[in-house]
Formats: sequence, C-alpha cells, structure tokens
Amino acid sequence: MDNIGYTSLTRQSGLMREMQSIANNIANASTTGFRREGVIFSEYIHALERGDPSLSMATANTRALNLEQGALTQTGGTFDFAIEGDGFFLLDGPTGQFLTRAGVFTPSAEGELVTPDGYRLLDGGGSPVFIPPDAKTVSMAADGTLSADGRALALIGLFTPVDQTDLQHRDGVRFEAPGGVEPTLTEASILQGFVEGSNVDPIAEIARMIEVQRSYELGQKFMEKEDERIRSVTKTVIGQ
Repeated sequence: MDNIGYTSLTRQSGLMREMQSIANNIANASTTGFRREGVIFSEYIHALERGDPSLSMATANTRALNLEQGALTQTGGTFDFAIEGDGFFLLDGPTGQFLTRAGVFTPSAEGELVTPDGYRLLDGGGSPVFIPPDAKTVSMAADGTLSADGRALALIGLFTPVDQTDLQHRDGVRFEAPGGVEPTLTEASILQGFVEGSNVDPIAEIARMIEVQRSYELGQKFMEKEDERIRSVTKTVIGQ
C-alpha cells in the first residue's frame, strides 16, 4: 500500500473511533452522572528515505472527558446526592477505588451506603458510610455532613484526581485515577434529594455525528478514486 493509502486509512480509523464515541454519548444522554467523551486527533510525522517527502498520518487514540456539570434534578430521595461544583464521590469496589458524579445510593443489608451495583460510598477519610437501621430521619448538610436523627454519622468527602489528565473512564459512570486522588480544594456543596444528569447535549452530538459521517464518506470516495487511478496507471504500464 502506498503512503496515500496509509494516510487515508488512519484518518478513516480515527473518524470511526469518534463516531463510536458520539454514539456512546447519545446513548447515555439521560444517564445520571455521565460525562461526555470525545477523541483527540494528533498528527504523526515519519521521515522517509533521503530525498522523499515525510509521511504524515493522523491518529485518534486519546479520549477527552468533558467534566462540565450537568443539570440537577430534584428527586426528593433521602440517599440521592448531587455535587454542585467540582469534585467526585469516592467509591470502593471489588477491583479498587473509583470516582463518580452519579450520587444515587441506598443502604445495603449491612447498613452501608452503596451504588445500585454494590460499590460502597466512602467518607472523607476513606471509610464506608454506615446508616443505623433504626434511623428515622437522615439529612445531608451542604458541607457533606451526614446525620441521622440529629446525630452526625460521617463527612462525605469530595475528591479530584491528582492529575486531571490521568482520569480514565471505566464502565458506566465510574472513573479511575491511576495517579491517585486528593480532597477537592475548590468550593463545592452536596445537595440531598437531587441527582446530576448527563452533561451530553443530544442536539450537538447529532450535529457532530452528521459532520463525522460526511467526512468519512468523503474519505471513502477519495480512497476509491485513488484506487481507480492506480488501477488505470497499472493497466497503462502493463499495456505498454
């Protein structure tokens, strides 16, 4: 395959990854705490033999997270929490600790606050949050103080990755920070009875999908024309 073919294929491959990212965003437009994802295109330039021009190829292997806050919706749920400002809740699961903005929790059989799929909510000190089984009223203060019947139980911590660029999207609405996490230093508050929605704009995503589809179709036509040109040249050379 010639250099034009390699260059075109890498571009088409990147557009396919972006289309997959857009489709995933649209599918999660109503998922609580979901963060929009995109891809970053970069250029890779490789030196060829002496006297030949360099080869430029596009790659789109890096995913970019949009951390803008989504809209808050009031649910009235006792264990529905929404973060107003920066930061994430810290979760503990079978394979380690994760960050999330999806604040939908419920007491487990052991009395620990957990996500719908069983990940435990951790407080500011990294310990599970326990709700007494006989608690009649549970309230959350804006600073994260969780109380039952007027007695403070725990201080829910908000965390951010030490390296924001190191935040990696795992499954669903959970994120992993390989470089570690630290307490959120900016002002933020926790609202009880609210959840944060997805920060995906479906209309913008559909518009972007149309643009990517058109770009892919143009690239495909270009490759077909280039193939026809090569075939034509080959036939001419062979005919001579």
